[in-house]
Amino acid sequence: MSMIERPLPYFTRIAFPVLRRLVLEHGRAHFWGYALAFVFMALVAASTTYSAYLLKNIINGLMIERDFRGLRILAFTIAGLYILKGFATYGQIVTLSRIGNRIIASVQERLFDRLMEQNVSYFHDRRSSEFMSRLTLAANGARDVLQALITSIGRDALTVIGLVGVMIIQDPLLTVVALAGLPFVGISLGKLIKRVRKHVLRSFHGVTRILDIMLEAAQGVRIVKSFNLEASMRKRMHAAVHEVERAANKIAAIQAMASPLSDTLGGLAVSAVILYGGWRVIQGGHDAGAFFSFIGSLLLAYEPAKRLGRLNLEIQNGLIGVTLMYEVLDAKSLEPRAEGLAPLRVGGGRITIADVRFAYPGRGEVLDGLSLNVEPGKTTALVGGSGGGKSTILNLVLRFFDPGSGEIRIDGQNTRDVDIASLRAAIGYVSQDVYLFRGTIRDNIALGKPGATDEEIIVAAKAAHAHAFISGFRLAYDTDVGELGTQLSGGQKQRIAIARAFLKNAPILLLDEPTASLDPESEREVQKALDELGRGRTTLVVAHRLQTVVQASRIYVIEHGRVAEAGTHDELIGKHGVYYNYYARQTPERMLATAEPKLEEPEPVLPRLAGRSF
Repeated sequence: MSMIERPLPYFTRIAFPVLRRLVLEHGRAHFWGYALAFVFMALVAASTTYSAYLLKNIINGLMIERDFRGLRILAFTIAGLYILKGFATYGQIVTLSRIGNRIIASVQERLFDRLMEQNVSYFHDRRSSEFMSRLTLAANGARDVLQALITSIGRDALTVIGLVGVMIIQDPLLTVVALAGLPFVGISLGKLIKRVRKHVLRSFHGVTRILDIMLEAAQGVRIVKSFNLEASMRKRMHAAVHEVERAANKIAAIQAMASPLSDTLGGLAVSAVILYGGWRVIQGGHDAGAFFSFIGSLLLAYEPAKRLGRLNLEIQNGLIGVTLMYEVLDAKSLEPRAEGLAPLRVGGGRITIADVRFAYPGRGEVLDGLSLNVEPGKTTALVGGSGGGKSTILNLVLRFFDPGSGEIRIDGQNTRDVDIASLRAAIGYVSQDVYLFRGTIRDNIALGKPGATDEEIIVAAKAAHAHAFISGFRLAYDTDVGELGTQLSGGQKQRIAIARAFLKNAPILLLDEPTASLDPESEREVQKALDELGRGRTTLVVAHRLQTVVQASRIYVIEHGRVAEAGTHDELIGKHGVYYNYYARQTPERMLATAEPKLEEPEPVLPRLAGRSF
């Protein structure tokens, strides 16, 4: 199941365990930073609390004792408290901001590292937009949840506790009256939380769809333009944007419902306190200064108490993002990277595939007991119809996937029993769909050998027949290839990929239809480069254009996951079997030329005419 397609009860059930895990992980990692922020927040809370407590002395000094000197001291004390509060607030904001930025960075690093640990199959049934949203929304959600918790506990909770303490000191009975409505507030907010989760999840779905459409529009812009799909893409994007907008409005409306609820109950509490407490003061049963101190504490406690009440509502958005983040971090790694395995030792580079069976998840069997041998230092070709399992064989050799049964050996070593990094280091791979990373031509070639010198890069480009066209660019090797290599033609991209493989200089070479989508001229240039690249290397090539592999040492015809025929080109032509039929369909003129010659008709004998000589 896709990460964002979980039902709502799933998120409700695991909300508290996820929150606890988040707090424990990052609480330990940033303990001293949070401790410093807590000190600053404690100073803010203490300043507010003590200011409320001093109201009693201010009122009594002004109205009863008429002590201006004492009042002046109190005024300076209040000013000092608020100056301290200002500096403490600044320290709190700066400290928490730095911790929050560090949390975002560390979460994004962990998510990306985890994705790089997964194998190819992990990405097959997931959309790239999901991972993009996890790297942004989930990372920000982790920061926001923690900041809200720490601020609420460190500043708001301490402030409320201190002010309620002042209220209890001044009048315990009046405190009970003021706090009588709290249970009702808690029950009402709990019902709102369930409603907000549903709309937060809808918002995540919508954001993922927006990213999907944006990626499709950018990467498929030629199709969009050529088929006049602009209106259709706009409609899809507008629908996704409006869905997110509606969900955001619902979330805002539900969260806003907490304010009138809190304001109503708060107003009733203040009114009750004024009526009851004021009556007691008038009757002479209570100190006026203590009463005003109580009222001041109640009013100062109102905003932080309201924020505490809304805390659970406020963190729901981030909490669902954190839940999805942990799904990525907790996903079992399918990449076979066992510790302590010996590195692959390549001699000649013989590849043996023995009785291999394989099926992709959710699909039927692709390889059905397939066996074949790739001779060291020679070129072996895999041909056959689409879907027969040819490219799957290359995927298994590279261990993008592992076979369900059977084994693959390189120079007698089972690929399961060797270090996977050393296995892939020994293999050069060139595919039909060349992927160029954003950057320069130099950057993309250098991926074959990180740290390669300019001289090595140029040598590789020359060997790949790429140096000439690269030199024709104004910036030569510093030319930006554009997103997905859009600044280069198909043949140019292929030759960059071949130069990358030249630079890697691996003893084994896997070629997956490297000339399938090229025009004849580009194909000739690429084929020259491939011939150079394959010289002296063990080469396994998948091809649909049979003319490109007629010189292969051995050709395997793969049909329905099995070897249907095997042999050299001439041997297979002589069998008049599956390969012969494929070749005849692709090159009828060649088959006609190689067919049995017709018997020549004798030249006609002209009759010798009497009396004439020639």
